[in-house]
This record gives sequence, structure tokens and C-alpha cells, in this order.
Amino acid sequence: MDHNASVSIRNLYKIFGANPVAALKRVRAGMSKADLMNEHRHVLGLSDINVEMKAGEITVIMGLSGSGKSTLIRHVNRLIEPTAGEILVNGENILDFGEARLRDLRRRQMSMVFQHFALLPHKTVLDNTGMARAVRGEDRAAYEQDARKWLDRVGLGGQESQYPHQLSGGMQQRVGISRALTSNAPIMLMDEAFSALDPLIRTDMQDLLLELQKELHKTIVFISHDLDEALKLADHLVILKDGIVVQQGEPQEILLNPNDPYIVDFISDINRARVLRVRSVMDTSPAEAPSTAGKVDADDTLESVIALSGGDTALSYEVHRDGAHVGFLNMKKLVRALVPMQAAENGM
Repeated sequence: MDHNASVSIRNLYKIFGANPVAALKRVRAGMSKADLMNEHRHVLGLSDINVEMKAGEITVIMGLSGSGKSTLIRHVNRLIEPTAGEILVNGENILDFGEARLRDLRRRQMSMVFQHFALLPHKTVLDNTGMARAVRGEDRAAYEQDARKWLDRVGLGGQESQYPHQLSGGMQQRVGISRALTSNAPIMLMDEAFSALDPLIRTDMQDLLLELQKELHKTIVFISHDLDEALKLADHLVILKDGIVVQQGEPQEILLNPNDPYIVDFISDINRARVLRVRSVMDTSPAEAPSTAGKVDADDTLESVIALSGGDTALSYEVHRDGAHVGFLNMKKLVRALVPMQAAENGM
């Protein structure tokens, strides 16, 4: 098993309708999603998607309802067949896989965490957690220790004999995560995994995922419609609209340099001080090293530095990462970064 699996989506199209191949020719010739529906009664689900999901990183696919994000994640394990394109896992096009190899891919290489938990109500927490490996044909003795370990790690130690209906929504989702981890699959697919949870529980689950990811370095594909969640979790962010990738890249870069009016509108209400990190606005090679008021970490939020400075824009800080000097942060530059691009261009 490859514990550093990567996924590549190349030139992927999905068209829903009676004759998708004919519709594909029209889309490639430039027909819009609206015209395809109005004139030919076909739905353009995805159009020319190209995304690299790097090993050991969290790729967040986000967009509003109808953007194609859930359609895209279901292509990764071929729950949906594409109209055209390639889906590469560790360099192999899984569209070439027969039923046996595809079944093995789903059982051993990929795990999935669902929005509504997908637990079996008649099975205990422990049985649900070990389900993926039981389906593979492993004896209970082979996976029970791992199942108990992951239940303990997600805060459910002692709940093994409970049934799903005896757990809160947040606890049920923790079972879903422990099940994915017990499967030992290198790729985790998470389709709106936290959307059904209350805000505080949702935040706890996001923190738990990031904590586990620091240790495990899974390849995670996470679907979300919530920009705050996406910015918090993503190493690589892909924003969809009407089945098309509008922009993708490192979240901080997208926030500072949106390349489309849709993205500008999308990020307009974000608390930039809470989301932006020092590393995104620091100066790595100033003409002259400034006098500094102290040290900050490259991954500190701008909000935390504002609190540290007391709002004094005359200050500068030395920036460190893992104990090593990496740059300087000027408070005036920090304040400029808090102004959205559109407002800055309008002279604010």
C-alpha cells in the first residue's frame, strides 16, 4: 500500500443527459452550461477540470450549491463515470480498472467520511469503526486493537459498545473519522463531512482533523461550501463555479490575489485578520533590516500580531519558523493586507 498516494484529475468532463458524447462536442466548441441545458436538455456537471491533489496534503474543493464539487469527489473513486478525461491515482488511470481492481482501490486505497455519518444502526461503535477491514475479510482480532486506538484518539474511548442512536451528531462523526483511519487507507474522501454539525462541534472537528493530519499526512480531498472552513483546512484550495475551476492554489495566495470577480465577491466578507498568516505578508529580503519589537511565528494570524502590537503601525517584528529566522513583518504592510483588493483599487 502506498502511504503517500496522490490523485491527478486531468481534462475531466461530466455531462448528464441522453447523449453526453454529442453534448461534449458542443461544450468543447464553446457552448455554455445554460445554452446546453436550454437547447439540448443536457446538464454540464464538470468542464475541463485539471487538479493535482498532492500526497500528504488536504485539497479542499469548494463552491456554492450546484458548482460541481460533490460530482467531482465522486469521480475520484468512480462512483460517477466521467464523460471524458483521466483520473490518476499513483500514476495509474483508474478508468482502466476492471471491477476487481476498482473494488480493491475502494477497499484499500480510499476511505470516505460522509456528511450524514453513514453508520450502521444495528452495529456497535466498535463494529462500525472496524467495518472497512471486516469487509476486506479480516478477522476481528486483526483490526480490533486499531479500532480501539483510533476511537480513543478521537475522544470516544469507552464508547465502543454503544450504538449510533446513543451518540450525539458530533460523536457519530468521530466514529466516521475513526472508521476511515482504522481502514489504513492513504486517501480520505470527505464530502461535506462537518456540514451537519453545530458550529462549535464543527470547529472542534476541524481542529481534530488538523491535529491528526500533522501526524498521519494522509492525502485528503475535502468538499465544503464554507469558505472559512476551506481556508482553515486547505493546503490547496480549488474553487468551482458552474462546473468550472475559477481559481486554485494556496489559500493565502487566493485571498490576497483573487483573479476573478466571482472570487472577489466570495471572499469579501472574510475576516482577513483571522485568516491571513504572517508568512503571507512578511518581507524575506528587505533592503535594510529594521529594528524590531520582538519575534512572531510565520504561521501566526495577523489578528494575533495586531493584539501583540497594540495596534501600533510603527512597529516591525522578526519572523521565525521552527526556530529559524525567515523574514521581517512591518505593521504598515500588515494593515494594507487587511484591505480587500477591490477596496484598495477604489482608493480606500
